[in-house]
Amino acid sequence: MSPTTVPPDVHGSERVAGATAVVLAGGTGQRVGLSIPKQLLKIAGKSVIEHTLAVFEESDAIDDVIVLMAPGYVPDVEAIVAKAGLAKVSRIIEGGSTRNETTRRAISALGRGLAEGEDRKVLFHDAVRPLLSQRVIRDCVDALERYRAVDVAIPSADTIIVTRTHGADGEFITDVPDRSRLRRGQTPQAFTLSTIRRAYDVAERDPNFQATDDCSVVLKYLPDVPIHVVAGDEFNMKVTQPVDVFIADKLFQLTSTSAPAPSDEGAYRELLHGRTLVVFGGSYGIGADIAALAESYGARVFAHGRSTTGTHVENPDHVEEALAAAYAETGRIDHVVNSAGVLRIGKLAETDNATIEEALRVNYLAPVQIARAAYKYLAETGGHYLLFTSSSYTRGRAEYSLYSSTKAAMVNLTQALGDEWAGDGVRINCINPERTATPMRSKAFGKEPDGSLLSSEVVARTSLDVLLSEMTGHVIDVRQQDPTRSTGASSVEQALVAVLDRSETGESP
Repeated sequence: MSPTTVPPDVHGSERVAGATAVVLAGGTGQRVGLSIPKQLLKIAGKSVIEHTLAVFEESDAIDDVIVLMAPGYVPDVEAIVAKAGLAKVSRIIEGGSTRNETTRRAISALGRGLAEGEDRKVLFHDAVRPLLSQRVIRDCVDALERYRAVDVAIPSADTIIVTRTHGADGEFITDVPDRSRLRRGQTPQAFTLSTIRRAYDVAERDPNFQATDDCSVVLKYLPDVPIHVVAGDEFNMKVTQPVDVFIADKLFQLTSTSAPAPSDEGAYRELLHGRTLVVFGGSYGIGADIAALAESYGARVFAHGRSTTGTHVENPDHVEEALAAAYAETGRIDHVVNSAGVLRIGKLAETDNATIEEALRVNYLAPVQIARAAYKYLAETGGHYLLFTSSSYTRGRAEYSLYSSTKAAMVNLTQALGDEWAGDGVRINCINPERTATPMRSKAFGKEPDGSLLSSEVVARTSLDVLLSEMTGHVIDVRQQDPTRSTGASSVEQALVAVLDRSETGESP
C-alpha cells in the first residue's frame, strides 16, 4: 500500500465497545540499580506507576485500565491503587517473563467479557513513562476510529548511525540513515483488540518469534495492516537509566496544575453555605478577598491578621487560639487558608538576624505550625488547607533569597503533606499566582504599569475553586491569559514555558 493510499474501513462489521489502557509494568529496575521494580520508585512524592495510572484516570477517552505487573509485586500495586482511589483500574495481573508473554496475557484478559462480533480499542503503555500527555491519549484513541494499529513517535534530533563491531578494534560506522525519515518510538501503541490478537496468533507459529514492542509484531506478521503514527512529545520520556530518575523528578517539580473550572453561583452557595473557613493573613489582599467571597456565599468566615485581630501567625499560641475559637463557635472547620507572608528585599550578606528570623518564622515556620494545628480539625471534615507560593519558586533571585527560598519550601510542604494526609481525606494545595496587585507588593515595588498585574480578586476566586475541588498535593498556577499562547501544551511544557518567561523577563515575586 502506498503512503498516499487511504486505508479501507478498519472495523468491518465489528462493533468497537470502548477503550482500555494496558499499563505494562513488568520491568525489574536492574538498569536503574534498584532492588525493586523501577515503576515502584518514588518520583515527586508518588511511585512512577501511580503517576502513570493517574494520567489514564483523568482521561475522558479511557474507560478502564489493566495493569500487568512484575511477578511478586501485584500486592504493591493493589495497595497503591486502593490508597489513591484509582477507580478505572479494573484488573491487576502478574506479567510474564518476556514482553511478548506479558502482552499475550493482556490480550487474553481483554477478550473475556466481549460479546461475539464486538471489538475494543487497546492502548499499551509503558508504566515507566509517567509524563504522558492527555493530548497523546486522545490522538491515539481518535486514530483508532480509522486505523487498526497506531504508534506514537517523535523526530530524532540526533544523527543516527549504523555500526558493526570488528573484534577488539571496536565499532565502525557502516551507514548513516536519512534523519528526516527516522522517528523515535514511544508509547502508547494502540490497536483494535482483534488486530493485535491476530498478529500474535500468527507470530506464535514462528519458532523464532521475538519482539520488544507490539507494533513490530503487527508490521511483521500482518504486513497489509497500515500502522498510523501519532505525534508524541519530548516529555514522554522513559525512566530507564539512573539519570532518567533525576530528570523525571525535576520535570515533575516544575509541573504545575491548571486551576479547576469555576463553579456557578448555585454551586458556590451549596458547597460553602454553613461551612467554616479560617483565613490567616486575612487583613488585606488575597486573604481578605477570599474571606469576603466565601462569606458572600454563606460560609462562616474567621479572618485573622496582625492589623485586624492582632493575630501573629508566627506565634503557635495565636494559631491554636484562632482555630479553637472557630471550632467552638461553629463545631467544625472545613477550610484553612494561609496567605500571610513578609517580603524583605536585600542582599543576604547585608541582612540582619532579626530580618532573617522574621522571614523564616512568618514564611516557613508559620505554615508548618498552622498545618500541625489545623490537621485534627480538617481530619473531622475531610477539609482543605491552602497555601501560597511565589512565581519565583522555580529559581531563586538575587536580593530575594529569603522570600523565594521559603516560598519554594511551600511547594515541597504541599507535595509532602498531600501524600501524608491523603489516607485521612485531608487535602492540601498551593496557589502560585503570577505577579499580583497586593498591598505587600505595592509597598515593595511602588506603582507598576496598569494591566501588568493580576488582581487579588481573580486570585481569590481561583483559590476558592481549588478549595472546593477534590485536588490535593498540587501547585496551581494563576496566570494572566495570553490569547496568543496555545493552550494545547502539556503541563510540563507549560511549566517550562513559565520558567523561561521568568528567566527572560527577570520577573520578580
